[in-house]
Amino acid sequence: MAKKPTPKKKTAAGPKSGPPAGAKAEPKTAPKAETKGPGAMRTTATTPAPKETAALRPRPLVVSFASTPPAAAPAAGPDTATAGASVTAEPATTSDAGYAHRPDSGYQPEPEPHPEPPQTVQPVHRPSLFIVQITPEMAPIAKVGGLADVVFGLSRELAIRGNHVEIILPKYDTLRYDHIFELHEVYRDLWVPWYEGAIHCTVFFGFVHGRKCFFIEPHSHDNFFNRGSIYGFNDDVLRYAFFSRAAMEFLWKAGKHPDIIHCHDWQTALAPVFLYEFYQQLGMTHPRACLTIHNFKHQGVTGGELLRATGLHQPERYFDWHRLGDNHHKNALNILKGGIVYSNFVTTVSPRYAFETKDGGQGFGLEPTLHTHHMKYGGVVNGIDYDVWNPEVDHYLPTRYGVDNIDAKYDNKRALRHRLMLADNEKPIVAFIGRLDPQKGLELVRHAIFYALERGAQFVLLGSSPDQGINNDFWGLKHMLNDSPDCHLEIGFDEDLSHLIYAGADVMLVPSQFEPCGLTQLIALRYGTIPVVRTVGGLADTVFDKDHSDRPLHERNGYRFDNYDTAGLESALGRAIDCYYQYPDHFRELIRNAMRSDYSWNRPGQDYLNIYDFIRNR
Repeated sequence: MAKKPTPKKKTAAGPKSGPPAGAKAEPKTAPKAETKGPGAMRTTATTPAPKETAALRPRPLVVSFASTPPAAAPAAGPDTATAGASVTAEPATTSDAGYAHRPDSGYQPEPEPHPEPPQTVQPVHRPSLFIVQITPEMAPIAKVGGLADVVFGLSRELAIRGNHVEIILPKYDTLRYDHIFELHEVYRDLWVPWYEGAIHCTVFFGFVHGRKCFFIEPHSHDNFFNRGSIYGFNDDVLRYAFFSRAAMEFLWKAGKHPDIIHCHDWQTALAPVFLYEFYQQLGMTHPRACLTIHNFKHQGVTGGELLRATGLHQPERYFDWHRLGDNHHKNALNILKGGIVYSNFVTTVSPRYAFETKDGGQGFGLEPTLHTHHMKYGGVVNGIDYDVWNPEVDHYLPTRYGVDNIDAKYDNKRALRHRLMLADNEKPIVAFIGRLDPQKGLELVRHAIFYALERGAQFVLLGSSPDQGINNDFWGLKHMLNDSPDCHLEIGFDEDLSHLIYAGADVMLVPSQFEPCGLTQLIALRYGTIPVVRTVGGLADTVFDKDHSDRPLHERNGYRFDNYDTAGLESALGRAIDCYYQYPDHFRELIRNAMRSDYSWNRPGQDYLNIYDFIRNR
């Protein structure tokens, strides 16, 4: 934060479901009722759908959810790229957490379109919707990453807007039961088809801070959700395939017919597949499916055992390249790809990341599939919960503050220094909060620690990694810097400390290799801590460079760098430190700009309602 006058010194201490686009037609008698299919607009049986030609293919869609949704377009044609024929090795039956392979080379992205100025979202009067979220995570009861926060925040916003929202989760043994109220059994005997038999399940209901949640508990020797952890098992593919089938079975047997079934990531991407292949034929013709992909790196790549377990008994149908067949392994299935093909609309968590995954080589092999289904693909920036992340009411802070009294932020800076036993001086505090994951740019984080200290700043880190080797590296770094009065590395996670760092730091570093959306920079903006970020994904959609952006001055709220190298990092971080020391008034104005940035769930909530309207009315 900019220098405060005479500070007091301290001593150091698409559409309805139907056959996927491009798939071979199944021989059958034309029905007399409405037909449905994943990725296909509604048609009637009396009017045959026109055969698509090159001239009829839709133009690339520029998604702008702030306005009225675009009119329906012809279904996309078959994928234009071919699967990697040179790959012949058959993958394992299940993958270790569903990691996908990125293409090695040869992909030439289209030039990025110039970003459009933000549009004001106008409220639209509409009847309330019945929305069901099927998800592996939800904050605060089952959280591993940002997905959990998104599900809770979006569900809350949709409910505030008058919609009926229900959430279906596995009943993990690690659930935070202290946040679940009125938990009770609502469906005792749910039998879910599995292999040649069925697994008996019980469904519970409870409220999580006002959200209506159902929890599915299978009674099986597999102990799918009683393992002391949410992810990280060799059979994760089968665990979440079962959960997706169980969620759909519950909706059908309980007589629930939601307008929208909203699924998240590969763990629940089979739900739209099951909706079309099984449950529409059983009468669930009303729901539309929306899939949100939070990270393309994880895709649920697996073998044919998945089909035997879930009852998808036609391997030649589902290994087809236009359905679930993996783009690079002819003997593999890709669950996330199946979700893209069968869903009526697919979103990811920022417009820039949508561009990068389709045209920028960040799709981890799914670029051809996204091109085929580009008419039903777009990006919506996540929001953050302003009831939780709000320096004016944050009970974790010793001193609360807002945009009109940013001087009170200094009290939190002093409290942070006291807690971490940093020297009490006039230096800016640079911080990093997040998973110690290679995706987060760990090489640049290490470099930034020494660069910040060299440039006359202090550095604070809070984070940990599931990889013990990475943790050990940072423990070694911590011991190396243990005697420095200007550096503290906290290897672990502490909710209380994270709030104090957001409030007490001056600069927040986010040097990611890729970043679908990112929550760290959004929280930092809310607390007036200036983000220094790499120009990728959601970081590029939310942080605008003080010196180089073409945005109006009042919208510039941080510093960015393009290349993933130390020179780019030093340029952006150096400019932030220089501004702090040399232009304190400018730095204070930057703090105000940051705190005025609105990244609540208000706009994303409206964007998703526009998407829901688009697909349910087609």
